[in-house]
Amino acid sequence: MSNQGSHVKQHRILVVGTGSIGERHVRCFLQTGRASVGIVEPADKVRQVVADRYPLLGAYADLDQALHDGHWTSAVICTPAPMHVQQAIQCLDCSISTLIEKPLAVASAQAAALLGRDDHGLAIGVAYVYRAHPGIAAMRQELQSGRFGRPLQLTLVSGQHFPTYRPAYASTYYTRHETGGGAIQDALTHMFNTAEWLVGPITRIAADAGHCKLEHVQVEDTVNCIARHDQVMASYSLNQHQPANENTLTVICQRGMVRFEGHNNRWRWQSDPACQWTDCPVPTPTRDSWFIMQAAAWLDALEGKHPVLCSLEEGMQTLVVNEAALRSAGSGSCWQDVTVPSPNAAERSIDVGA
Repeated sequence: MSNQGSHVKQHRILVVGTGSIGERHVRCFLQTGRASVGIVEPADKVRQVVADRYPLLGAYADLDQALHDGHWTSAVICTPAPMHVQQAIQCLDCSISTLIEKPLAVASAQAAALLGRDDHGLAIGVAYVYRAHPGIAAMRQELQSGRFGRPLQLTLVSGQHFPTYRPAYASTYYTRHETGGGAIQDALTHMFNTAEWLVGPITRIAADAGHCKLEHVQVEDTVNCIARHDQVMASYSLNQHQPANENTLTVICQRGMVRFEGHNNRWRWQSDPACQWTDCPVPTPTRDSWFIMQAAAWLDALEGKHPVLCSLEEGMQTLVVNEAALRSAGSGSCWQDVTVPSPNAAERSIDVGA
């Protein structure tokens, strides 16, 4: 995407961590035509590879040095989840707006240190990319309009062949819950966050999770959950080993229903048993499409054009849902209440189970 003229404001974006998602952020912010990018990557070989692929403002081994040297508009935190909070605080303390990759952290009590801060107008967001998807956004607009009445039930069925899309998964954070791995924290968290954006926060959840197929790991790759979004009943089914890459999310309301079908590049609605579905296609995406849209939306938020797509508080809510699902699955107990800790909560670890 070209600059389209000198009137376009150029932002200086510091991407912290350049694994697969970090490199994607580098690529996608550059594609907006509105940003120059620098990176922080402690691994020498990885840092050099990324620096060779893209025109960068700088490539640093150390975050402190990058913060000292650069005049950054924003940081994007793409390191493993246990590092997110500390690095975000470092950036915010330097008066740099900060976008944090999902999940916000692995422990909500640790992430509570970010809540209640007075950061003098800095933007703080969590990178749940489905909020940038035009089909999901259109569905949300219809639900909020009241056209179909109050939501009653939500169902999510999702699966993909994880080794195809993330061939290095067994040598990354994914192998351990403590580093943000497993299907709940890696994949299902996107669906929790999307559903909460559509019908409101999850208030209770029960989960069954297991390791069924993925080789070289023992964390869960298959999850079934039931949940309550207050009065809305919900179910979630996800695996990371089926051949087809499919994602269907349905919201049934008092006077109709809406459905997102990611694999068919559409959302659709129906309000009369005698009528067929009305299809609303969305553009066929490239692998980076929604991430470029997310990057553009973040730049818009930095310029005050609209709020961040996913606020810190919304990211914290989804983190607490992750924890509750892991507790339920790991202990074999049923319902877990979802309660966001206060900003002064003491740091603690979580029992995530196997």
